[in-house]
Amino acid sequence: MKLKAPTLRKESKVITAHGHDRVDPYYWIRLSDEQKNAETKDEVTKEVEKYLNEENEYTSKMLTHTDDLQETLFNEIIGRIKQTDMSVPYLDNEYFYLTRFEEGKEYAIHARKKGTLKAEEEVLIDENIQAEGYDFYSIGGRSISPDNKIMVYGEDRIGRRQYTLRFRDLATGIDMGEEIPNTTGVAVWANDNKTIFYTIKDNALRPFKIMKHILGTDNASDVVVHHEPDETFRAFVYKSKSKEYIIAGSWATLTQEFKYLDADKPEEPFSLFQERIKGLEYSIDHFEDYWYIRTNKDGATNYKLMKTSLDQTTVEHWEDVFPYDAEVFIEDVEIFADFLVISERANGNTRLRVIRWEDGNAHFVDFGQEAYMAYTSVNKAFDTGLLRLGFTSMITPNTIYDYNMNTRELTLLKQQEVVGGFNEEEYESEKLMVKARDGELVPLSIVYKKEFKPDGKNPLLLYAYGSYGHSIDPYFSSARLSLLDRGFSFAIAHVRGGQEMGRTWYDSGKLLVKKNTFNDFVDCGKALIEQSYVSENQLYAMGGSAGGLLMGAVVNSDSQLWRGVVAAVPFVDVVTTMLDESIPLTTGEFDEWGNPKIKEFYNYILSYSPYDNIHEMDYPHILVTSGYHDSQVQYWEPTKWVAKLREFNKAETNILLYTNMDSGHGGKSGRFRRFKETAMEYAFFLDLAGKS
Repeated sequence: MKLKAPTLRKESKVITAHGHDRVDPYYWIRLSDEQKNAETKDEVTKEVEKYLNEENEYTSKMLTHTDDLQETLFNEIIGRIKQTDMSVPYLDNEYFYLTRFEEGKEYAIHARKKGTLKAEEEVLIDENIQAEGYDFYSIGGRSISPDNKIMVYGEDRIGRRQYTLRFRDLATGIDMGEEIPNTTGVAVWANDNKTIFYTIKDNALRPFKIMKHILGTDNASDVVVHHEPDETFRAFVYKSKSKEYIIAGSWATLTQEFKYLDADKPEEPFSLFQERIKGLEYSIDHFEDYWYIRTNKDGATNYKLMKTSLDQTTVEHWEDVFPYDAEVFIEDVEIFADFLVISERANGNTRLRVIRWEDGNAHFVDFGQEAYMAYTSVNKAFDTGLLRLGFTSMITPNTIYDYNMNTRELTLLKQQEVVGGFNEEEYESEKLMVKARDGELVPLSIVYKKEFKPDGKNPLLLYAYGSYGHSIDPYFSSARLSLLDRGFSFAIAHVRGGQEMGRTWYDSGKLLVKKNTFNDFVDCGKALIEQSYVSENQLYAMGGSAGGLLMGAVVNSDSQLWRGVVAAVPFVDVVTTMLDESIPLTTGEFDEWGNPKIKEFYNYILSYSPYDNIHEMDYPHILVTSGYHDSQVQYWEPTKWVAKLREFNKAETNILLYTNMDSGHGGKSGRFRRFKETAMEYAFFLDLAGKS
């Protein structure tokens, strides 16, 4: 007998905009943080929580036949993780800092050694101890005072990304009693060893004020040093690599503004670097007599590097450091005494360009592979010829190197160990270019076992994100081996909306051309079928957050293409959310999706919003995950979406919802238990593919 899915009570609410009415029968399930966290729950909260638990129970029962497979997968995945492990130490201000893990423990231990790696270890904080008694635990940041005596760190104990700052005396290992709630979890020290700067959040969880706190005082007396009243901007603070300046920033998608302060003089006011000009994007760092600026000034869509003197910071004084190259997208810069390192993209590939200041001679770090991901790692020192960098590909575990910028030699420091005898020679990866319906070529990375044959008989999981300019590079996943070893191929569609092909790739996948993201994904799926990489009825799809929006859009537009879909914490009720400025992230994302209070954007968003475009048809099998305390995508979006999908679905397919009642956007905390959800998702796919 088929189990009956839970039914969500209807209570219609009419939402009107631009003379257009939308009826939402499930709007009522929205709860405030106060309701969720109250000691005594009101009746609506009880009803919502009861319903979410019923959905979890239903999903569990519907997947009961995969319980053994889930357990096998979970044990496989965590069995590949080296339980006793340690990061590559880095040197900063006389100490080597490291993070290590102990067998059987969920959380990291952060430690340091003075002067040499042979010195006695000093444990800064053991997250396993800190996490005791909490279902969720996360550290936001750790910052050590310049005299190395005090650490300030941020803690989140519910998954809402609201961190409480705490101060620890490193001589005793005991917290000092001072606490600062509702922060981003990051604090920056002035050079006096007593002043910190930090950012607090407003009711919509937007970082909006930078505060100054003096050690030993009540945080109620902390001073506002920067207030960002514009709700489309987010405030943040950091210290220059030179450690000479505190830098306060305001960031919006298309515009940035910075202020700076001598780190030796925290009592003085911040100076404005360059006032905001809509459309002027820039970021700054300091080295010796100059500020260095990554910017889109003068139409440099893919950014260029400029510089200006310390006392003439406004835009008319900026000078080009290197000529702009429209074919090269500059992502980041790393400054050293003798070298400049540029992290850039060309033809969809990441690469690291090393330039000698003295003569301008440049070269690229050679990794000997085509499709890979390379990035700069922790580089605290200026006066060094060594660049710490990372490298990975779909068949190469994450690897950390020191690169000698003088001799051009790579020294292997550590490669992620895959326990159980992983051999990358057993796998193969490819990079394809798929022609989208408008003629644009979309990169697609694919990995599979070497015995794979493109004969149209294989299952394949297609993944993408495609928003905010966030690039999904071809990366290694030891968990993914559980799919590959069972006959699945795995592909990443580098769709428009990311920045894999440069800034224009992002610009052509947002606002009034957002549908390019969805079309690219569908066209990649169809191309994989046409080229026999996957069986016509064995194509699966997965995406999370804004990638969950992608999943919602493509099951509405091309439901027949997908055998099964996983949408993780999906952003699917786009119109309603973007109309409500009290919801976290809304105002800061008008430059991403558009402001639906403007009719043109309202109509366009409405035309693809997954929740609003559900209609009667055959939907594929869908598994949806959510977090009750999610600060990025509120739990009610996936909950409503599932209820409405079931109502309109005409196929004999399962649409399942799993809500983690103890976590937020990132799922469970901890090193191992987060893979419980991964095992459930993989079992969902494998079961549908008959590969269990």
